[in-house]
Amino acid sequence: MSMIWKFVQEQILGMKWLNQLIQTAIEKTGLDISGRLGGSILFFIYDVIKIMFLLCILIFIISYIQSYFPPERTRKILGKFHGIGANMIAALLGTVTPFCSCSSIPLFIGFTSAGLPLGVTFSFLISSPMVDLGSLVLLMSIFGGKVAIIYVVLGLVIAVAGGTLIEKLNLENQVEEFIRNTKQINVPQEELTVKDRLKYSARQVAGTFKKVFPYILIGVGIGAIIHNWIPQDLIVKFLGNGNPFGVIIATIAGVPMYADIFGCIPIAEALLAKGAKLGVVLSFMMGVTTLSLPSMIMLKKAIKPKLLGVFMAICTVGIIIVGYFFNAIQYLII
Repeated sequence: MSMIWKFVQEQILGMKWLNQLIQTAIEKTGLDISGRLGGSILFFIYDVIKIMFLLCILIFIISYIQSYFPPERTRKILGKFHGIGANMIAALLGTVTPFCSCSSIPLFIGFTSAGLPLGVTFSFLISSPMVDLGSLVLLMSIFGGKVAIIYVVLGLVIAVAGGTLIEKLNLENQVEEFIRNTKQINVPQEELTVKDRLKYSARQVAGTFKKVFPYILIGVGIGAIIHNWIPQDLIVKFLGNGNPFGVIIATIAGVPMYADIFGCIPIAEALLAKGAKLGVVLSFMMGVTTLSLPSMIMLKKAIKPKLLGVFMAICTVGIIIVGYFFNAIQYLII
């Protein structure tokens, strides 16, 4: 069984055969893949092809699942649950919805204006960009199954705990007036055929590909530079065992950026290979996907500064705790 999983991990998810194929092609041009230039070209071509291939397959599958959960149906599902159970369902539903926080915010606004509890909508908002199903598979392809599963579980814990805490603080008056006063109209949900769902999934693949491809190129490019041009000693000094504040630095560094997890993974992969601690690179990914500055600017249009500050504080503390936890158990799971 372990041999089968190793094959899936390395050849299907990790696509090691592709790495060997590209490596052979580069060597035939006369470039040395152990050198900086050859290594950078290998890293860039391999990661771009691998991530885009997995991305297209994942988006198609996730979009097909998502076609069963349009906003109105999702709202009705969430409306049937109460208390922490509602937060848990909202966090789980967030895993089959958009891939970045900016695209999750319109759904958050819709759910809030529909009268769903504020804590429930925040559980959805936290989990949607942080722990979608795509992140699980891509993390498996890079870091292995143990890391991926623990990452997703802890992400869901942050989403449920954060939403529950916001609910207890009674901050409903911190939602902008225009959202609280919006009247919802129940629109009959058209039942899609299998053909309709397949077409919808294909359109989602095309649309998401166009949106994220530039960020993937940028992310892989940064990863190639880190992997082959930045001295390992420098990475270890700032983000390795020698710096107890590495997790905090990585979390804050992710805030000004805007990318989804697909653009973050090659950077995280390169940092880890250079000696950065596991918790540091995962905190960076969480910071980028959940707390990016563009997303916070969009969210500020919907909620008041006090609630925005509480949301950012909860996410930041949660991410930092998760980062230090991964640092502590790294020797057990890698």
